[in-house]
Amino acid sequence: MEDTAVRFDVTEVSAAFTAAFGRQPDGVWAAPGRVNIIGEHTDYNDGFVLPMALPQGVRAAVGRTTDSRVRVVSRQEPGAPVTVGLDAKPGAVTDWSAYVIGVVWSLREAGYDVGGVDIAVDGDVPAGAGLSSSAALECAVAGALNDLFELRIEPTELARLAQRAENEFVGMPCGVMDQMASVSCTAGHLLFLDTRSMATEQVPFAPADRDRTLLVIDTRAPHKLVDGEYARRRRTCEEAASVLGVAALRDVSVDELPVALSRMDDEVQRRRVRHVVTENARVLEVVRRLRDGDLDGIGPLLTASHVSLRDDYEVTVGELDTAVDTALATGALGARMTGGGFGGCVIALVPTDRADAVVDAVRGAFERAGYREPAAFTAVPAQGAHRVR
Repeated sequence: MEDTAVRFDVTEVSAAFTAAFGRQPDGVWAAPGRVNIIGEHTDYNDGFVLPMALPQGVRAAVGRTTDSRVRVVSRQEPGAPVTVGLDAKPGAVTDWSAYVIGVVWSLREAGYDVGGVDIAVDGDVPAGAGLSSSAALECAVAGALNDLFELRIEPTELARLAQRAENEFVGMPCGVMDQMASVSCTAGHLLFLDTRSMATEQVPFAPADRDRTLLVIDTRAPHKLVDGEYARRRRTCEEAASVLGVAALRDVSVDELPVALSRMDDEVQRRRVRHVVTENARVLEVVRRLRDGDLDGIGPLLTASHVSLRDDYEVTVGELDTAVDTALATGALGARMTGGGFGGCVIALVPTDRADAVVDAVRGAFERAGYREPAAFTAVPAQGAHRVR
């Protein structure tokens, strides 16, 4: 497996800042990517989620300026700085820099006094893998601006402002889970988040203490959500909630599900509702089992989540299903796709002595199917956004 231990080395991003802007940054901030243990497509339905921060993340070297411009460079996107005025509106940029400039826009739209800045970013979250590289980028920049301009924004509000940048400036209608995970997770814990009340609980998670490993298998299948599939499912959920007369699908319990489904004529809506309602119940049950120390007991719930995402939400692809099926056949206690779907990653809870065998089996299955070679690493709960230097 790949060595992905976190290394908050700020040398390279600081050097990129100096090369682009001819001076030292005022500081360097970091924010992690995330992997969601369970609770997929529930956050925009006011539901429950259970993500954790990854060691992989984004570093942002940032310096204030005396002019009214935002200049941005990335080590992953070589070229001249992307430069816009502080008054840039949605649509001003449409490439990777929109995630950065959108944060500046979001803070200023909310009334915060953010001035000119130079920003260099560097990251090691695999882009397009469903590990929320975009939220890591947004939250690293948001944390930097919060500190540099002494805005005193609380973490939950900072996450919402980063979400607004992605929703309105980038045009991706994501829920708030990714940004909350990037800002609020703590090392050694999962973040149990109620996306309606924004209440959080840090749930201890140390599978290595039980001779268990949480594998993340990057299928390297293209992961594209901005093209409309994600937005289509969100819209279907909103329409279904309206049919049922509830504010959000969160308000339908598992016990009420049969009656709710009987009131719906549209089969697609029925499947989407069934996934969201049962997924919320699975999140609550996973949290209960983890509180009780029943780590192995969450395995079947992870697998049930994948089946629901495959059959009712219809967001899996061949690579995701192959990885899950192969992992389970090779000894995983549970496995599921994670992230928005249509590509990206799978997680698998496995006995540690079976981890290498699971990875080898998935690679073999992918080779036989003609898929790209997957990557795999062990996920360890990491720290949320913070200043590195």
